[in-house]
Amino acid sequence: MAGYSTRVRSDIARWQQAGLIDASTADILARDVEANTRNSLSFGSILAMMAALLFGAAILIFVASNWDAIPRLARVVALFAVILGGYVGGAVLKTRGHAAVCEALWIVAAAAFGGSIALIGQMYHLSGDEASALITWGAGTALAAVALRSNPLTVAAVAIADAWLFLKGFDYFNRSAFPHAFVAMAAVLFAVSFWTRSQAARHLILLSLLFYLVLLAMDHATLPVAIPLVVVSVVLFATAVFAPEPVDRTVQLGGRLPLHALLGFLTGLAIIQFELADESTYNSGFAIASVVALAGIVAAIVLAGRESRGLRWLAYLGFAFELAIIYVVTLQSMLDTAGFFLSAAVLLGIVALIIIRVEKRMKAPVARGAVA
Repeated sequence: MAGYSTRVRSDIARWQQAGLIDASTADILARDVEANTRNSLSFGSILAMMAALLFGAAILIFVASNWDAIPRLARVVALFAVILGGYVGGAVLKTRGHAAVCEALWIVAAAAFGGSIALIGQMYHLSGDEASALITWGAGTALAAVALRSNPLTVAAVAIADAWLFLKGFDYFNRSAFPHAFVAMAAVLFAVSFWTRSQAARHLILLSLLFYLVLLAMDHATLPVAIPLVVVSVVLFATAVFAPEPVDRTVQLGGRLPLHALLGFLTGLAIIQFELADESTYNSGFAIASVVALAGIVAAIVLAGRESRGLRWLAYLGFAFELAIIYVVTLQSMLDTAGFFLSAAVLLGIVALIIIRVEKRMKAPVARGAVA
């Protein structure tokens, strides 16, 4: 982001010199770039937060390693002092313009809160399990994010919810029911992300919901989950492509909803293909799913590939995956090991040629426009 903002500032100065914009417009644009640069996460901010997490872990490990030697009241006071000091100290620093340090302190406080749940629960023999502790930790972090309007704390709350989903989904807690509560968590956190202006959290939530649906398909019926996922993804993609401005004003994903929709489409079809694949005979259902997948990839590149390089690369990866799975299911029994490597080389060459031609076509209008 720092490199981008530097380029934009130089462009603004060049536009003003060329007479394309006046001084007042240049000033407004420069101030907007500066405001958005402050709100973004720079590399230095990320390093500060990583250092904060390590610092918080060091404090918790020190307290835990000396647990028996520290009086019970001193333990509780020390833990709450870290939490209170992190949140209050971060708020004070934010009012003085130290955004990166303040967010780092808030991350320390959130980490200390999670560690305190485990340590105090062990000390007072409180009832509950790890899943409940994660939910409490995530809820506390989300409340702190709302109160402090913190982007990183919102992302941290989503990450804690994802950890809960992962552990519950893979039966780490010996669950008796599927973690459907994650949908409600995701909805609440998605709403919170608008208040905290956390676009990163919204992207992470959409990816997490996709992971939830994959777990649901593995745990329950595959096709009843995968087919609606494909249909909804197609609808979202079409809506985002043909009505981009109102859609992005609503979801505020920086124009990347088509990318998420394409990922959902490819994931749903992959689930369907794995379900219908039969290595012994050629399956007509698998063939139909493969045709739909390839047609969807081509349509995605044609409709939205020019505006999004990330979408194009996702489409290329999806195309390569389709070629690989079609080969494995329909041709593997006909080829020996040498034939496999030969066919793989041919397929990769085809993919490379297609990518080169598509990229040239995407860049050609831009180049002609620059010459004109």
